[in-house]
Amino acid sequence: MHGLDFLRGLIDGSIPHHPTSRTLGFTVTDAREGFAEVTLEVQEFHCNAVGSVHGGVVATLFDTAMGFAVASTLAPSVGYTTLDLQVRYLRAVQPGHIIRVQGFCEHSGRRTSTSRGEARDEQGRLVATGSTTCMILG
Repeated sequence: MHGLDFLRGLIDGSIPHHPTSRTLGFTVTDAREGFAEVTLEVQEFHCNAVGSVHGGVVATLFDTAMGFAVASTLAPSVGYTTLDLQVRYLRAVQPGHIIRVQGFCEHSGRRTSTSRGEARDEQGRLVATGSTTCMILG
């Protein structure tokens, strides 16, 4: 299956979301070639000791959105894995807020691909940025 078809299946429910997204409660909400978006309504269990969303939760959203942006460019039977991940946190997110992370594939090569991302709250404020390099498998 082409990567973009897989993402469309996640969106329309014909393909179940992976265990990490089910555990944390986020979903793929948009996808096209070179682009993927995941959305999470922040709950109390996503929070750290000071009451804002844990950085690891945000990093997971970035890893998923940016990785899926890469996946959307891949042919059937070609996979990927994250080589590196960088997240820059700009604003705290509190329970009850919605966070959307968008991934944009910047380069899709034979051996590696790169992607960047933006996380925004429901008011459109930038809360974090990210980047990744993925190794292409297959």
